[in-house]
Amino acid sequence: MGTGLGAWAELLRVSALFTVPGDALAGAAALGVRPNRSTALAVGASLCLYEAGMALNDWADREEDAVDRPHRPIPSGRISPPAALAAAGALTAVGLGLAARAGRPSLAVGTALAATVWSYDLRLKHTAAGPVAMGAARALDLLLGATATAGRAPAMAGGTGVVGTPRAGRAPGTALPSAALRSAALLGAHTLAVTTVSRREAQGGSTAAPLAALAATGVLGALAGRRPESGPGEGGGRSGSGDREPVGRSVTARRTAPLLAGALAAVYAGTAGRPLLHAALNPSPPLTQRAVGGGIRAMIPLQAALAARGGAAGVALGVMGLVPLARTLARKVSPT
Repeated sequence: MGTGLGAWAELLRVSALFTVPGDALAGAAALGVRPNRSTALAVGASLCLYEAGMALNDWADREEDAVDRPHRPIPSGRISPPAALAAAGALTAVGLGLAARAGRPSLAVGTALAATVWSYDLRLKHTAAGPVAMGAARALDLLLGATATAGRAPAMAGGTGVVGTPRAGRAPGTALPSAALRSAALLGAHTLAVTTVSRREAQGGSTAAPLAALAATGVLGALAGRRPESGPGEGGGRSGSGDREPVGRSVTARRTAPLLAGALAAVYAGTAGRPLLHAALNPSPPLTQRAVGGGIRAMIPLQAALAARGGAAGVALGVMGLVPLARTLARKVSPT
């Protein structure tokens, strides 16, 4: 990889991109239907908006990085501040364009996501609202996938007005099932906890944040691995036992998914929990940074658990397949 490309890969943190597609896929799984073309558009929009946030983050922090992290691409002179800002603007425009192609509801959610990203980087990052904004961004990213998928999902029995046959006076795809909102809340809560810990990663010295994040990880893992009382989409066909089942999924997949969700939730809890425990016991900067890194890596098994919880075992396994790719790319683009 050439110097120029390497600098952009470092600026955009491309190894972290693998934590993004699972948001939209988990959102689609919450509807109880297979991902479709609009889901792919949502994934593309999510990737663009995430990278826009990375470029904007380094542009906004360029003066601080000149003192604390002079090796970063902007303070080291490998990328100019105007180029980074232009990249953030262009990536945002492309992301919103992809969201628009998935439908007006998706554009509305994408616009809210873009506004949250820009607000965080330019104003909220160093305020008490910073972690909340980051959590909201991840939640909106999952809802972007759900909203886009709903616009092209096949009809589902029940006529709930969520997917398929709408209720009177309501257009299809304008509302989302509570399963999608619950998944978004879980992902957002995890992001909030990790972001709160990250605010002390350079100084260390805080046991409260890692302990709180560790407790949150346990609760979130238990919730992510628990089978929902009503099936994904909340509008699917009913089984003989009265439970609602996802449409278009085999009986074997529906029976396997809850077990897989529990296993993946355990992987999530272990990935995030172990480094958080170490940071709580010894809140040094290196261990706090490892805890933040563990929390970021734990995004993927959490997304996979949420997908499996929605009955999409195959999607969940596909999301987990991103883990080795993320590790490999992280080694290739890590600064020396």
